[in-house]
Amino acid sequence: MLFFSSSLRLAFPSKLFVTQKFLRFMPVVHGGGASFKWGSSLFSQMAVSQLNSSSASSDEDNQLDSSSSLSSSIASHETLHLSPDLDSFRVVEILRSLRAEPDLAIAFFHRSKEEAGFRHEISAYVELVKILCYWGLDRKLDSLFRGIILPSKEQPGGPENLPFLISEFLLRLEEELEVGQSLFRAYNALVKSYVSVAMFDDAIDVLFQTRRKGFVPHIFTCNYLLNRLIEHGKMDMAVAIYKQLKRIGLSPNDYTHAIVIKALCKKGALEEAADVFLEMEKAGLKPSPFAYSAYIEGLCTNHRSALGYKILRACNESKVNIDMYAYVVVIRGLFNEMKLDEAESVFYGMGKDGLVPDLHVYGVMIQGYCKTHNLLKALALHDDMVLKGMKTNYVIVSSILQCLCNMGMSSDVADQFEKFKGLGIFLDEISYNIVINALCNLGKVEQAVELVEEMKSKGMVLDIIHYTTLIKGHLLQGKIADALNLVEEMNKMGFKPDIVTYNVLAAGFSRNGLASEALNLLDYMKEQGVNPDSVTYNMIIENLCKGEKVKEAELVFDHLELKSVDNYSAMVRGYCEANHTRKAFDLVFRLLKQGTLVSKSCFFKLLCKVCVAGDNDTALVLFETMVTMKIEPTKVMYNKLLSSLCKTGDVKMAQHIFDIYVEKGLTPDVIDYTMMMNSYCRLNCLQEAFILFHDMKRKGLEPDLITYTVLLDGLLKAHRRSIGSSQKARKMSEPVGTSIVLSEMQEMQIRPDVILYTVLIDGYSKLGKFQDASVLFREMVESGLEPDAVAYTALLSSCCNRGDVDGAVTLINEMFSKGLEPDTRAIPALHRGIMNRKKRSFRNNVLVYPTYYTTSSLLILAIAPDETCDKQGYLQLHKPRKDDRPPEKLTLCKRKISIRADEAIEHIKVKLPKIINRAEEFTKEEMSVKLPKITNRAD
Repeated sequence: MLFFSSSLRLAFPSKLFVTQKFLRFMPVVHGGGASFKWGSSLFSQMAVSQLNSSSASSDEDNQLDSSSSLSSSIASHETLHLSPDLDSFRVVEILRSLRAEPDLAIAFFHRSKEEAGFRHEISAYVELVKILCYWGLDRKLDSLFRGIILPSKEQPGGPENLPFLISEFLLRLEEELEVGQSLFRAYNALVKSYVSVAMFDDAIDVLFQTRRKGFVPHIFTCNYLLNRLIEHGKMDMAVAIYKQLKRIGLSPNDYTHAIVIKALCKKGALEEAADVFLEMEKAGLKPSPFAYSAYIEGLCTNHRSALGYKILRACNESKVNIDMYAYVVVIRGLFNEMKLDEAESVFYGMGKDGLVPDLHVYGVMIQGYCKTHNLLKALALHDDMVLKGMKTNYVIVSSILQCLCNMGMSSDVADQFEKFKGLGIFLDEISYNIVINALCNLGKVEQAVELVEEMKSKGMVLDIIHYTTLIKGHLLQGKIADALNLVEEMNKMGFKPDIVTYNVLAAGFSRNGLASEALNLLDYMKEQGVNPDSVTYNMIIENLCKGEKVKEAELVFDHLELKSVDNYSAMVRGYCEANHTRKAFDLVFRLLKQGTLVSKSCFFKLLCKVCVAGDNDTALVLFETMVTMKIEPTKVMYNKLLSSLCKTGDVKMAQHIFDIYVEKGLTPDVIDYTMMMNSYCRLNCLQEAFILFHDMKRKGLEPDLITYTVLLDGLLKAHRRSIGSSQKARKMSEPVGTSIVLSEMQEMQIRPDVILYTVLIDGYSKLGKFQDASVLFREMVESGLEPDAVAYTALLSSCCNRGDVDGAVTLINEMFSKGLEPDTRAIPALHRGIMNRKKRSFRNNVLVYPTYYTTSSLLILAIAPDETCDKQGYLQLHKPRKDDRPPEKLTLCKRKISIRADEAIEHIKVKLPKIINRAEEFTKEEMSVKLPKITNRAD
């Protein structure tokens, strides 16, 4: 950056034509405290001949090296200025002669050093600095200083090759440069050079030397130093320097204050950051948009995003031109604080304020949804973004792919990846690695290898992460040899395995039961200079347990000399992986008695395990222990515990946990409310269920299809209980509340699915409303939904309950035609229907059968409990008597079935073996007879 260069530019015109005669009579030129005359050496005369065709503009961009002209100029006199007898005095003389042409001076300086191998003395460096300062060539001055201070052997001008110390160099500069613009410029350049290579202590030392020289550093230099300190995480140092600079007389500008606000916010000193705004007001400075953005970002970083948004809104109302980045940090902060509703409010509120979210705002929203596993919202927002003409990028795509992986949807990762690739989106190495990892988790290592080859064909460079991911994939498949081959290949490619790679190997050996190999790996790691860390031992312990080598894991654990909390936690997690929950529970509480608290993840894993096992008493003890030890349970932990309590019907305790959940400031989601409502409905406590339903809507949560299905099921069952067993009452009474719930669904445009239709069909059937059940079934089919076996069974039961055996047979034939198999409830329902029809037929002394017979109806007859075959093998029925006499033989409506029983059963065996096998499994209590008796008799 140029400092005070405008006055210097006035000294020389933009183009300077110089003659030899003019040089001979040119007066002394003062520069930097040392007076000298232009040299009249042969070299200077030859060099001057090039000046008439060269620009001498003081503009730094115009002073950049013109490599062709300068190189040719110097090359044409190579024998002169690069001669073996070149000495320091001659170099200084030449540099002085080239003061009017700084580019030529720079070229001479570097070529004499690089090509001739000449080592410049301190006087040459000082002379070049004087020229650069005179012309205001700050960038070249910075480059020269970096060449002096960089501690690199590859840098020809590095400290190891300099014949002088930097402290000596500074003293010479002070001697030869006047205390003015040149010295001021040199010190600023030196400070910036130190800062650019992160030598902050040296930079600060030089910075405060300026006070002793009678001037303060330029504010831009100070801002550059403060900014770089913050970038390197040295917030305390930045604030201390700011305060010290103010004491020595520096007047901060608005950007300085903004940088300090940023530093204070990063260290969490929000009140001090607010005080800086007051300082600015007292100094008459108006805070810049950057200052407000820095403060807003600080608030969001320190979990006060709501306040950050208020300030953002206030800035908009005051017409402060805050850029879109402020919205990005607010939304990100709200997502980090798990305040999804507020984040959405900010996003959609931008449109109301007349702002159009850009790609960065959409990106942070999508990433926030992915982080909170709201995948459907993330994908919907992504589609909306694309429809509005914004092109997605690999960062957003990687977030979506990683979300799929984190949600255990590895099978969808590859499909989504191909979809994005088909849209022509550039996908980087990270995106590819996510997919490779997903394929490895699925056991599709071959496809993962193909993807790696695709990367190579596109010119992408594999790194150690890709190799480690593939190694893990092979180990998951138990392919130890392939994994070790990859390690060897990785070494050949120049990638030395790091601690992560070794940990993956240790986990893989242990998971595959190779305990000795895992322990030998520890020694090999040490030989390679990689020391096993706590994670390495934890990997071995946990994965040995996964490989059902619990005893070996215990031995490794017991042999650890110093056991850390992480090691204990690993042992607890290992027990959980091996389903030794009692051992895990005992270890946790033994440690608690000793004053050692395992990690939060251990409590979560153990809680999940005991909940899955249905051990609610242990789960509640764990939960209460966590609360007592001030380990705040996560939302997922609450969900697991609620689910377990609801499944076992402990609604009272579930409600207690639900209330604690709300008191802690966590917002239950639709799933939590639906679980609770379902539990109350199962207990016929509809009032409590609807209280929760209305509370959910009051909190802004929209009920979903499952919620409405639960309520309708509860209403229908409650109505059936209330009217008792009276069939007449059931047919006359309308279920209370169902029409209201269905109307609300229609208003919210929630379409019923097969499950909801099945609930309604089953409910109306059991209420004796057979016509309504049939209408609902037809409506389901007409709406494009495909009934499943459960839906068919619900309607089949309805037919059987009203004695419509023909309808039941039609339904079961329709099921067969669609490839659906009747479940365990269908055939008993048919049996009940046949028996009911027989009873009615017996009352009328007429036995009525369908006028047509299919394989299905024959099967129904074949398993009838009072069925026998006559001598010809035809089916006959026997009417049981009330007394102990043999049953009376009945005719088959004066006609015989046109197919023999054995033929029918053989036909069924061939065509429907699964149905026969299932029918054979029915107990005598269920069917009053075993099918093999019939088949044996028929055979």
